Amino acid sequence: MPERFVYADNAATTQISDRVLEAILPWLKEGYGNPSSIYALGRNSKLAIEKAREKVAAAIGADPAEIYFTGCGSEADNWAIKGAMSRLAKKGKNHFITSAIEHHAVLHTADALKKRGVETTLVRVDAGGRVSPEDVAAAIRPETGLVSIMFANNEIGTIQPIAEIAAVCRERGVLFHTDAVQAVGAVPINVKELGVDMLSLSGHKLHAPKGVGALYIRKGVYIDNLIDGGGQERSKRAGTENVASIVGLGEAMEYAAATLEERTAKTLKMRERLIDGLIGIERCRLNGSRENRLPGNVNISFEGVEGESLLLMLDLQGICASSGSACTSGSLDPSHVLLAIGLPAEVAHGSLRLSINDCNSEEDVDYILEKLPPIIERLRSMSPLWERIKREER
Repeated sequence: MPERFVYADNAATTQISDRVLEAILPWLKEGYGNPSSIYALGRNSKLAIEKAREKVAAAIGADPAEIYFTGCGSEADNWAIKGAMSRLAKKGKNHFITSAIEHHAVLHTADALKKRGVETTLVRVDAGGRVSPEDVAAAIRPETGLVSIMFANNEIGTIQPIAEIAAVCRERGVLFHTDAVQAVGAVPINVKELGVDMLSLSGHKLHAPKGVGALYIRKGVYIDNLIDGGGQERSKRAGTENVASIVGLGEAMEYAAATLEERTAKTLKMRERLIDGLIGIERCRLNGSRENRLPGNVNISFEGVEGESLLLMLDLQGICASSGSACTSGSLDPSHVLLAIGLPAEVAHGSLRLSINDCNSEEDVDYILEKLPPIIERLRSMSPLWERIKREER
């Protein structure tokens, strides 16, 4: 048995918090009414949804009428992009711009749009994973309808200059969407101050249940429906609402907004200790911008190490993390994000993402710093690639 259990994969998902669980339980048991029903049991469910909508809106500086609940962040991304481009393409706006390091919910949506005749431009990023507003401006053409740039990257944690990119788009008369799934609850967000037209978020990244998300759509922006069939979500997103999870999302976002400063300070302190403790390992590098970075993200590459082996050995020590290699998902391809910032494939394969939050402790950091270096040393002692690297040094 491992000496300790450390969950350091919060960018993948988070544990439902006690306060969220307490908030959702009544809606899984007694409050089971359909929100579309006119009797009291249904009306109560509808009221719970609208209260949650107010909480989500307040957390990001939006109006409640601008919040639409979805099944997840990926659905919100799909709806924003497909819905906008479907409508805009009818007006001759059949060009879409995004970045090379987006989540696959955006990149694969762009691929799907190509089959509908929509052209996509992928804007490059610098070595830290940042998108330049000037590059976005240069990519905009008369037929450009929408730009989508993620708020913060899920792998390397780099935070983008969203307000500046939004200003470029507004000046050029182009809609702007941001995938803020990793950022909501981790950094301050006010959609009005940022000037974004649409923003996607997901509950399970901030201690709400899986299976619920939301899309902010600014008043005056109109996009086609992704799901038809009913009058839910003001006839924009059909399907009986997931009342309990929506309530949980509202509770989670209200708490996240109220405690952001305190949680960020704690998480940043632990993150910096992790980075400082790991970058001293031979032939390693920090991926992404150290300054413009999510508070809990640490992504480091270790030369001469395979990511899948690294994860398995960490698991044996009770440490949950992620890799820059997609081996565990059935693909041998290295991360498209790490390749986009200039890492060679063999280095990208040896990357490790540790994503922590305020639920972690200084003792967790100590444990990672104790267990990880010997694992790296052991894996390198068995690696032909490491032997080659050492020979080339000589």
